[in-house]
Amino acid sequence: MHKSIISPSVMCFNMWKDGERVLKELEDIGTELLHADVMDGHFVNNFMLGTDAIKNLRKSTNIPLDIHLMIERPEDKLPWFDIQENEYVSIHYESTNHLEKALSFIREKGAHPMVAINPATPISVIEEVLPIVDAVLIMTVNPGFAGQKMVPFTLSKIRKLRKYLDENKLSHVRIEVDGNVSFENGIKMREAGADIFVLGTSSLFTKDGSIKENGEKFRNCVE
Repeated sequence: MHKSIISPSVMCFNMWKDGERVLKELEDIGTELLHADVMDGHFVNNFMLGTDAIKNLRKSTNIPLDIHLMIERPEDKLPWFDIQENEYVSIHYESTNHLEKALSFIREKGAHPMVAINPATPISVIEEVLPIVDAVLIMTVNPGFAGQKMVPFTLSKIRKLRKYLDENKLSHVRIEVDGNVSFENGIKMREAGADIFVLGTSSLFTKDGSIKENGEKFRNCVE
């Protein structure tokens, strides 16, 4: 299995009030990716992080971005984001009729293309694009809002995808999970085959410990 890496969610702390302090703490604990949700109010019923916010994030930290595009017609809007080399960028299968076009654009920029799927979307619909992505983002809650409970059947979905990847010479493709990635759920997700973990209010940003304490605790859960 791939080494586990964490991708803390910008959605789960106050970037304007505490951003400088939190980003420094995330850097200090060796955070590999920074999960940045982009929402357009159409694909999901919420707004989050526009293009300027993404650009400002890059200026504020050395942590590579993990950009999660929850927007309609992403193939038309990708140029707005000035995608950088080695960033991860996920496109929802449900958001476009031109998935291959969007994923190829990301690859051309030197970034890591990812395909994202909602809890009820079967993995069979993305089989054709798996050879051209570096990771699959499995939503373990319905996208749009933090604080939801994990949809139980997504664990078997992670397991099914990992089995498919390994059996089809695609073991290099990572599996990212996003939604209620608690300490307890993280263990289950890791056992099922996940290796990139989007961390939020149920683990890294709980009030029961500091970012350092919670980060160490989570890493111990998914080693």
